[in-house]
Amino acid sequence: MIRTGLLGGSFNPAHGGHRRISLEAIRALGLDEMWWLVSPGNPLKEGARDMAPLAARLASAHAQARGGRIRPTAIEQQLGTRYTADTLRKLVRRFPDHHFIWLMGADNLAQFHHWQRWREIARTMPIAVIARPGYDGRALRAPAMGWLRRFVRRPSHAKQWTMWSSPALVLLRFRPDPSSATQVRAIRPDWHSSLTTRGLRDRVSRRPLP
Repeated sequence: MIRTGLLGGSFNPAHGGHRRISLEAIRALGLDEMWWLVSPGNPLKEGARDMAPLAARLASAHAQARGGRIRPTAIEQQLGTRYTADTLRKLVRRFPDHHFIWLMGADNLAQFHHWQRWREIARTMPIAVIARPGYDGRALRAPAMGWLRRFVRRPSHAKQWTMWSSPALVLLRFRPDPSSATQVRAIRPDWHSSLTTRGLRDRVSRRPLP
């Protein structure tokens, strides 16, 4: 069984912070690989005027994933899923030779109760939450955490996650990284104009980039 981490997001654009926490998580969880699920559209960010085309965002993810065990993919578009709960359920069915764990930042845990069928997500696979400066307190006080708290596992047991029954949640803390996509867009609003998607393929499905 392939031990695979799933990190979802808009990656608008992908940046060094995504890469760093992914490499740290690969080590902490003993992963064979990390998939970056580049979302065709986040329901909580609909209407965002500064959202770059999917192909550009996926190309930026390819650039950041160089030389590592990180596999950027737009498989959500191919699956035709809109919500994370549906995506994860379909991935588990389509890839029976993989053990999956869902990764998200503490900022997402703070709003997890707004996600469509969030309890179903927690029951589908283990969750690893990455600490983020300024969000940890809010995440621990969040409504979803009130339900998830009973399922928290020790970080020292993180590499044993394939033996956990879901729901299961582990809180991971790495050296803080101030990088953010918002910062990148503020400095370079046209960041995607210099990227080329020619010849690039989805690292999971092997299809050409959309």
